[in-house]
Amino acid sequence: MSVLLQAQGLSKRFGGLQALSDVGFSIETGDIYGLIGPNGAGKTTLFNVLTSLYIPESGTCTFAGETLTGRKPHEVAGLGLARTFQNIRLFGNLSAIENVMIGRHIRTQAGVIGAVLRDKRTRREEAEIEARAHALLDYVGIGSRANDVAKSLPYGDQRRLEIARALATEPKLLALDEPAAGMNASETVVLRQLIQKIRDDGITVLLIEHDMKLVMGLCNRVLVLEYGKVLAEGRPADVQRNPKVIEAYLGAGAAQVAETVPGATA
Repeated sequence: MSVLLQAQGLSKRFGGLQALSDVGFSIETGDIYGLIGPNGAGKTTLFNVLTSLYIPESGTCTFAGETLTGRKPHEVAGLGLARTFQNIRLFGNLSAIENVMIGRHIRTQAGVIGAVLRDKRTRREEAEIEARAHALLDYVGIGSRANDVAKSLPYGDQRRLEIARALATEPKLLALDEPAAGMNASETVVLRQLIQKIRDDGITVLLIEHDMKLVMGLCNRVLVLEYGKVLAEGRPADVQRNPKVIEAYLGAGAAQVAETVPGATA
């Protein structure tokens, strides 16, 4: 496997709060890479640094051989790093298919002149965008809701619509920020199957998630943050047994148990 994303020494401060401190890790092509940690650990801040919503005070990040640090968010998306958000950010008054078509426009060629003149090339490209959007809605399992207004969709379908819109950008890496948040057990099972399918179809996945069962059963490597610092990194089974990780989630007493009981996990 080749390294797709490499972060080194990333630090980010907000006033007196050190949100990230010397964070480094790498994601290989084909990974489902988990990012976990207690509330306030810096997970979403790290996502925002990787996707250039925030500029770090120090450190670098490279993606597919290109430097991400200092680029604009749309440039990062153009390189092939797409994301969803912890709080759903759909165009609520537009239809599901219109939301996906908006995501697709980062890969289109027609400019302002084409949009005004509506020449043959532009019309053909728009037809291709719509066809691709339909295919992506089918792919995530909500093809029958293509013409429904986004804000009217059930919560789980809105989450899947966000994923479809991100996939429309043709990412090499899909970064999902708590996609299972607010989902019931059956919706989470469907989500897990979808993430696995996305990886099996050649797209690397970076996953922030509080659902430990989902993370540990799906990811092949996991990074744990605490107070903006790397606490642990490795295979899920090793991370689960790490006393520092257990202490961060459950307290020092649980960590002591983990050190004395073979196979104890959080």
